Amino acid sequence: MEDSPETYQPPLRPTWDEYFMMMAKLVATRSTCLVFPVGAVIVKDRQIVATGYNGSPSGSIHCTTQGYCYPGLSTCDASPVLPSRAVHAEANAIAQAAKHGISCGGASIYVTLEPCISCLKLIISTGIKEVFYETIFNSGEKAMVRDLYINDGLVTLKQIHLSEEITQKGASFLLNPTSVSTMVKGGN
Repeated sequence: MEDSPETYQPPLRPTWDEYFMMMAKLVATRSTCLVFPVGAVIVKDRQIVATGYNGSPSGSIHCTTQGYCYPGLSTCDASPVLPSRAVHAEANAIAQAAKHGISCGGASIYVTLEPCISCLKLIISTGIKEVFYETIFNSGEKAMVRDLYINDGLVTLKQIHLSEEITQKGASFLLNPTSVSTMVKGGN
């Protein structure tokens, strides 16, 4: 039985922000960091121009391959002397754009974890104007510096929360073959 025009509900579609954050989460699955798998997507005019995930520099042994970041340390942040071996997702995405001659000026970046201060400075320096993140990861000092950049009008930051319905729809598409019939039968 078909829906009447009065009862028809169009399929649930993610907003552009939800769509790009879902892409960042998918990119994070490539991370080679054992502690914080992070993904980043740079977007310009609603087009993805570069992606990046955190992990060891290209050509280096991955932490996921050897099971640790440094010999004798369980996590990369267990020592104040040895920083993480990972290149951050934001830096990798910006490097990918640069490698392919793509300007980040006026772009937005979607990141699964709030950027650290070093990445935020890099983001601002490349001309990215908007940062969308999923998970907060800050300290008092970081928040103070971040707020200086925001108050100077150099960048805007916004936390994105994916709704349960959008997350379930994304999972359903990843778990099942997609076709027109699954869109119609699924209803959402």
